[in-house]
Amino acid sequence: MTEGEPPDLQTFVRTIRSLKHFFDPALPVTITRAPGRVDVMGGIADYSGSLVLQRPIAEATFAALQPADQLSIEIISTGQETQDKPRVFEMSLASIAPGGEPIGYARAREVFQRNSADHWAAYVAGAFLVLMHEIGVGFSTGAKVLIASSVPEAKGVASSAALEVASMQGLVSAFGVRLEPRQTALLCQKVENLVAGAPCGVMDQMTSLLGRDDSLLALLCQPAELLPSVRVPDEIAFWGLDSGERHSVGGASYESVRAGAFMGYRMIAEDQDRWQGYLANLTPSEFEREYMLRLPEEMSGAEFLSRYSSTSDTVTRVIPSRTYQIRRPTGHPVYEHDRVKAFREILLGSPSEEGWTALGELMYQSHASYSACGLGSPGTERIVQLVRKEGRDQGLYGARITGGGSGGTVAILGRADAGPSVARIRERYWNATGYEPLVFSGTSNGAATFGSRSLNL
Repeated sequence: MTEGEPPDLQTFVRTIRSLKHFFDPALPVTITRAPGRVDVMGGIADYSGSLVLQRPIAEATFAALQPADQLSIEIISTGQETQDKPRVFEMSLASIAPGGEPIGYARAREVFQRNSADHWAAYVAGAFLVLMHEIGVGFSTGAKVLIASSVPEAKGVASSAALEVASMQGLVSAFGVRLEPRQTALLCQKVENLVAGAPCGVMDQMTSLLGRDDSLLALLCQPAELLPSVRVPDEIAFWGLDSGERHSVGGASYESVRAGAFMGYRMIAEDQDRWQGYLANLTPSEFEREYMLRLPEEMSGAEFLSRYSSTSDTVTRVIPSRTYQIRRPTGHPVYEHDRVKAFREILLGSPSEEGWTALGELMYQSHASYSACGLGSPGTERIVQLVRKEGRDQGLYGARITGGGSGGTVAILGRADAGPSVARIRERYWNATGYEPLVFSGTSNGAATFGSRSLNL
């Protein structure tokens, strides 16, 4: 293994060689790698224009892609860490581009939703369709794609983004399509939103592509403006602790909170020119003084639609029979953006013990705001309380639920030597719930830094 290569690369190369009958041995295979992420601050405020701070993790998704003579897309997905039976999917190019013309996104969602067992393939095959629609790429041949991932699914650590990014990177590299990293991330978001049908923001894809192993990726989601990365000081570390409660960005709670925020935005949108169309550009004092009391605590979808017809969100819809929280989801990105800016400013200074404590308090405030919006869960709340109990004396400063909430992973901030404290929390959670949590402690560079590798079989 070449010096500086990620340690999991050779494991994936062995996986490729163990399945080499899948590929044409006379042609090279393109390899790409994309990590998951721990959402340190920002989370669901991304779709309202907030600043977010994200940490790429050591766990990653690999893709091996080879153009093929046949006019079909063949995909095998196998986990590196398990002996599970590989998932296999195949579709003809004609099914997504009959006569060379790509089908619409709505039709594509129907195709991949016919069989729930095959829905995972939308995140891979969807890259072909998005490149056809958005870039005008024409595919005269199909491809063989091998996927292996150590990013666990449904844990809130961006497994879907890692899959999209690895697949898209492999596809553009193998077929010679030139894309800038930011453009690639936005196209991957389209795969998730428009083909897979999950209403995510773009922070996961940007982190998977552009994250650095020594820093937090800083992204102003208006819609995807990269700020200078924030170096993680040697004195502190971030961990992710998995609650075991299944997270889904396509779940009803996340969709309801997102829809509630856009409903609130619509109710006060006559002043949007003052804040450039993003709720996050409102200051907390402006929101409280001018807008908060104009918003109802909640409203039925039917009443909202009768008054306002629709929202500006293109990936969620207001359901007439559902009742939505309005005030809290609308206010959350206002306060969260303020918290994330403060978090970043502290890290960019020369923080001491007092600064680490202030960072932890901002994380606790973010966690409480998630819960107020209805995105908490018993397991994640238990973990946060265990962190509070350990406290500064044991080297832990703060914690918060991450990503889309409603389960998944908790981000923990502590001194760099606080690993034993995190291990105690893991053991206590395991004893209390019977679930053995995963711990995300390492980090790695994003897909853009890895680039691609060419492997001769």
